Formats: sequence, C-alpha cells, structure tokens
Amino acid sequence: MRGDEGVREWTGNIRKWGFCFVDGCPITSEETQALIERIAFIRTTHYGALGGFGVAGGFWRFTSDLSTKDSAYTQLALAAHNDNTYFTDPAGLQTFHLLSHTNGGGGTSLLVDGFRAADILREESPEAFQTLCETKIRGHTSGNEGIAIMPEHAFPVITLEDDKYWRTSRVTQIRWNNDDRAAMTGLSWQEVADFYSAARKWVEVLRRPDSEYWVQVEDFTLLEGRHP
Repeated sequence: MRGDEGVREWTGNIRKWGFCFVDGCPITSEETQALIERIAFIRTTHYGALGGFGVAGGFWRFTSDLSTKDSAYTQLALAAHNDNTYFTDPAGLQTFHLLSHTNGGGGTSLLVDGFRAADILREESPEAFQTLCETKIRGHTSGNEGIAIMPEHAFPVITLEDDKYWRTSRVTQIRWNNDDRAAMTGLSWQEVADFYSAARKWVEVLRRPDSEYWVQVEDFTLLEGRHP
C-alpha cells in the first residue's frame, strides 16, 4: 500500500466487491491509521472522543468492555447491519483491524451484500420492497453521558436512484440496523404493521446461507456482523 498501484488495487476491489481484506499491516494503531489515510481522511465521530485515542475523535481502539454503551463493545452476536444509521450522512467506508485475539474463541465475522439482498427482495416480495423504499424511519444512539444522536430526518431502509420508479430504479443505499432503530413515531398503525411485515421478509433474505459470508478474521480489515 506504500505505492499508488497497491492503493489502486485496494480501492478497485472495494468498488467491485464492496469490501477488501488487507494483510501485512503491522499490528499497531499508528500503522493502521497511516494505512487508512492512504485512501482518505479519517472522519471524526463521537466514538473516537469516547475511545480516547487517535485523530480528533476519528480513529480509536476498543475492546468488549462496554466503555461505550454500544453493542459493538460487547461479546454479543451481531446480525447483519449497517453502522451509522443514526447519522444523517453515514460513513462511506469503515476499516476494522484486529490488533489482538489472544486465547479467545468465536469472533467470526459476517458480510452480506445488501444490494444483492435488495434485488432478491424486489423480485420475490415486491410489496415488501416497496414498503422499505417508501417508509422512512430514524436511527438513534445514546447511552453515554452527553451522547444522543439521531439523523436530521428519517430515511427509508432502501434508497433508490429514482424513488418514483421503485420497480426498476437502481438501489443506491441500504440503511438497516435493527438494534439502532428509533421509535417509529409519526407513522400510522397500518404503516408500522406494513413495515414490520416487510422487515421480516427482508431479514429472511439477509439470513439465507447464500446471502451470508462468514470469515474468521486474523490480521485483516473488514465489514461487518459478528458471531459470539
């Protein structure tokens, strides 16, 4: 990654597949930060400020100690999800570097292609797909003192290039994190019922064996779900 050709291959794989593993990075925070900055600046969030390490709150180290009141800081299993659904503008890329896994077990990581899952849902359950394109909900995070974050406005789970043509329009974003979903205020009881019905079908697609890619992370980076 010290040369431009390596960065070209790295970003090309991210563009093609949606993720990329990187091996050979020294197991230090400083080298990890330098690697990330070969692509772009590190975005500042509240996590870095709470984690107490790094670049103005943009880069941080953590372990399963609940120092931040978030499920990521536990040993609980995490279903397939997107991070940052409580931000108006979620992070475009995330990097995870396993610095240590000493005398531990589990920790298998999960990847799911959300765009593929959305296409399957559109083909098999068009009404559920339409509901997740049209029903707007908010994400939410809180727990630590002084932290309570919600997006500027509600967003659908599935965002399309042109939402007027949901049957054919290209999917441009997935915002799915059931653990961070806020109260569904402002919706009628029928809209809530329709959303839950559609969400059930969506989760069924996400959890299919041919949708899930499980990998035991060693000294790599990745995106994201987790087995206990």
